Amino acid sequence: MAKTLELIFTTTAGKDVTLTVEEPRENISDAELLAGMQAIIAQDIFEVEGSSFASVKGARVVERNIVEYAV
Repeated sequence: MAKTLELIFTTTAGKDVTLTVEEPRENISDAELLAGMQAIIAQDIFEVEGSSFASVKGARVVERNIVEYAV
């Protein structure tokens, strides 16, 4: 099963932006996620259409089952 962690931010322009992390650690806590996301905002290293990340909107883990068929 493929897992990704989606970190969702809101920019200063009010647009939602998602950063995706492949194969996240299983035991990550809400506090660790929040601290990491706040650090990303504080470092001001990402910009989308000229707008910096302004706030944390949320985070989620997405799981996918991939079934390949031999045809």
